[in-house]
Amino acid sequence: MHGAGAELSSADVWLAVATILLCVALSAFFAASETALTAASRARMYGLEKNGDQRAARVNRLLASRERLIGSTLLGNTLVNIGASAFATSVLVALAGDRGAIYATGLMTVVLFVFAEVLPKTVAINYPDRTSLLVARVISFFVAVFGPVLFGVEALVRGFLRFAGIDIRRRHSILSGHEELKSAVDLLHREGGVARSVRDMFGGLLELRDLEVSDVMVHRTKMLALNADLPPQELVREAIAAPYSRLPLWHGEPENIIGVLHVRDLLGALDAAGGDAGKLNVQSIALEPWFVPETTPVQAQLQAFLKRKTHFALVVDEYGVVMGLVTLEDIIEEIVGDIADEHDVIVQGVRMLADGSAIVDGSVPIRDLNRAMGWDLPDEEATTIAGLVINEARAIPESGQVFTFHNFRFEVLRKTRNRITSLKVMPGESDASVTSG
Repeated sequence: MHGAGAELSSADVWLAVATILLCVALSAFFAASETALTAASRARMYGLEKNGDQRAARVNRLLASRERLIGSTLLGNTLVNIGASAFATSVLVALAGDRGAIYATGLMTVVLFVFAEVLPKTVAINYPDRTSLLVARVISFFVAVFGPVLFGVEALVRGFLRFAGIDIRRRHSILSGHEELKSAVDLLHREGGVARSVRDMFGGLLELRDLEVSDVMVHRTKMLALNADLPPQELVREAIAAPYSRLPLWHGEPENIIGVLHVRDLLGALDAAGGDAGKLNVQSIALEPWFVPETTPVQAQLQAFLKRKTHFALVVDEYGVVMGLVTLEDIIEEIVGDIADEHDVIVQGVRMLADGSAIVDGSVPIRDLNRAMGWDLPDEEATTIAGLVINEARAIPESGQVFTFHNFRFEVLRKTRNRITSLKVMPGESDASVTSG
């Protein structure tokens, strides 16, 4: 067998080596192409195509037939890997005899693993979009060449899968489109590509479809309303002193809302009366109240505000009892965060302490607290922080009780009747427990 080496001239050896190097290079190309194209951002490629980038259009066409793309890269990779191994084996067997096959196996395993798999895929996964744009034209050529073979392979594979009870034509995504988009924005924020404020705005916009008016309204316990039975002079003073431009008017009892007073209309009427508040009939100035059910979807309420060109509505339950009020600003704040003016506190009902904990009013909405503090307390089962504690405790806690859940420590500071009015919240507690003070 050693004599077989004489059958290979030096020219044959160098030609074989060149063929092996070419096959390794092609294998690296196919491996990098498959990794880059499957990891490329569909959204970014779609944006580039809309801007006229023909390379991005070619990438999108390849991704539209992902099975054909993967089949082409795998077929090309398999062919050149087998070719490189075959040439290496023939050369080393001719030079070293039977042991040449063992040498070729070891050598090509290392070469293909390092230079045709790990190295190109590492580059491709770190620069998927750029690499995809570079290789799209060549890969499109191979997809066209291998097309007839791949068509038969795909039919064979689909037949086997259908026999096994797997129908790949039915593709069910675990996440909805909204959830996928929200997850993508969260991931980009975690990687540093999207600021927290932008992430919160995207999240707020996507979550509008899951909210009802009751989730964003100002509860009646925090609603500022004016008694229409007060003397006009006192009504004017209270309206001007209020930090809001629209104020509900009640008659007889606070739940009996008879109108909505706009401070601008009040000042106009006061000016027309020559500044004499005693001449005013405040009820005649007030606008007719608009009542909406508490189960109204927030998106529908937003559209209703825009259609009616008004910013204020009173929220009622199924029995017609006023539960609170909702404004256009409340809905917008769900998207952009709290809109603070010179009369607002940055986070109403929250006071930070030096140890990182916070004193929180029980009526503070969980969504507002999460957005302001960067926390992630769940808000599916409860709207307010007090509601969350009651829901988790499965009871109405007493003052001094301490609860630990969701990696937060909650201490009940004050309780009025059956309402938790103040809590101390400390993030970072991981052991689920409950103790009494």
